[in-house]
Amino acid sequence: MKKILLGTTALVSAGLVAGPALAGDPLSVSVSGSVVTGFYVVDADSTGATSYQDTKVAVVARNIDIIAEGTLDNGMTAGVDAKMMLGSDWNTLANAGAPSGVTFRQLFAYLEGGFGRFEIGGVDGAAYKMHYTSPWFVPGNGVDSPNIYNGVGSAGLSRNTTFSLMATDANKVSYFTPRFAGFQLGVSYTPDVTQSTTGVNANGLTVLPKLTGGGGVGPTTDVFEVAANYAGTIGGVDLGVDGFYTDGDGNASNTDPKEYGFGASLGYMGFTLGGAWYQSEDLAGPTNYGAFTPVASLADAGAEVKTWTVGLSYGTGPWTVGVAYLESQDDSSATSTFGSNGAESKAWQVGGGYSLGSGVDLGLDVQFNSKKAAAGAQTFDTTSGGIVLAVSF
Repeated sequence: MKKILLGTTALVSAGLVAGPALAGDPLSVSVSGSVVTGFYVVDADSTGATSYQDTKVAVVARNIDIIAEGTLDNGMTAGVDAKMMLGSDWNTLANAGAPSGVTFRQLFAYLEGGFGRFEIGGVDGAAYKMHYTSPWFVPGNGVDSPNIYNGVGSAGLSRNTTFSLMATDANKVSYFTPRFAGFQLGVSYTPDVTQSTTGVNANGLTVLPKLTGGGGVGPTTDVFEVAANYAGTIGGVDLGVDGFYTDGDGNASNTDPKEYGFGASLGYMGFTLGGAWYQSEDLAGPTNYGAFTPVASLADAGAEVKTWTVGLSYGTGPWTVGVAYLESQDDSSATSTFGSNGAESKAWQVGGGYSLGSGVDLGLDVQFNSKKAAAGAQTFDTTSGGIVLAVSF
């Protein structure tokens, strides 16, 4: 990725180790970004009087990243990472949680050295950052956490990601150990999930609220994340494996929001086989990217979602092709206010990409999506195909 180097003033370290705390030279600033665009023909089941048999132009992953980083005289690396998200003025109804204009989705500072890496600010936590899943073979898009998703219809709490989203982008502290023999451990603590650079969880996740002393509704607090992964090569096979657990403090009487899961990725002679499994408890929706829906009251708990994915890709030279599948099931209890037992979503993706060079990638894919809101409810099927142009700088 081509970066523009600028000069800026030096930062003062936190004095965690002995020695000079000021870099001899100013920190270097790199500016980079990415935009993913797509044009799709969509054939979908109608939902009532609403018809979706149409075409679609998507402009997603509208990010500009600003990183200031330098090596201090004591050998530590210090920096600030700011991720700006460009708003979607032309689609505000579908992105109510993403304000128009420009906002900082993430903003955090970090220190790195022989002791590991320390981060503080609005950023994804250890569970999110250390996770492996099914491969992306279409530029800027995949079935796990898709940038371009063409499914329609309500699907309860079923979701399109195996990543931990309980405290994503919220203000937190994280520590990552150095990698020993391929193994690394990471931990994160978030005091309050609503404290973020955007004011709300940027991924549209509503967590069952904690009742305040006066009986009102307050945010989920004290979110702890622990994750571990392995990255290395065994017998010519590139192997990545992870596991994570996230726990928060929800409603004082009967909610205990949790997320846990694992993932793996194997690479050999151009082939990549990857997959992941995820389960959440006492998390209210929407649990994927979309509008932020505040919870006004809480009747009971019992929300539970299971999600898994698997995919296979092959890359040679500038070409990459593959196939991937994701399935999510809402297994909430029958009495859960926020769940819809039996709701499910399924997604297939087949396609590939070609690197034109200099951060420009072209892709083609076909998606098969289905959703149903509850057990026995109507299933909404969608078939779509399109072209993707992804540009990074």
